[in-house]
Amino acid sequence: RMQSDPVGSRILEDRPLVDNASVDIEQLSATLAPNTFGHQYATFMKGHGFDPDGRAAIKFIADPELAYIMLRYRQCHDFWHTLTGLPPTVLGELALKWLEVIQTGLPVAALSATVGSIRLSAEERRILNEVYLPWAVRVGQNAEYLLNVYYEEEFEADIDELRARLRIEKVPSLD
Repeated sequence: RMQSDPVGSRILEDRPLVDNASVDIEQLSATLAPNTFGHQYATFMKGHGFDPDGRAAIKFIADPELAYIMLRYRQCHDFWHTLTGLPPTVLGELALKWLEVIQTGLPVAALSATVGSIRLSAEERRILNEVYLPWAVRVGQNAEYLLNVYYEEEFEADIDELRARLRIEKVPSLD
């Protein structure tokens, strides 16, 4: 799907990395307006003590293009948290994994989504099944293909406008 999309093929050609060398969290936080995607991403990362260098390297994939796609998939994860409003909790991670399953069909996402739900309490399972899973299916089916977004070029975009353009519905509040 990336090769057949103009932005996706540009990403495959450029092979941008989401790491401290290319994404300056402090600069995004200090220079961008609070309503921008970049500022919101920086706030998410700093607020949870995350680091762009925190994603593990890809192993056991011989094809360089497939290895890069898997790396990009991992490195975009926190962008997706920012866009969806999902917290980095067990429930939030499971909801995001289900969205990833719908979007990508990746077995690793399906395995994480399935096995991860085993640890849930009855109340958490209810929330997952009644709130997060229907949301993830809806967003996964309706949103633009999330691997075909050059997130690094969207840092200055208003986050609500970016969500609208990508057809990403923010996760329902549990309050």
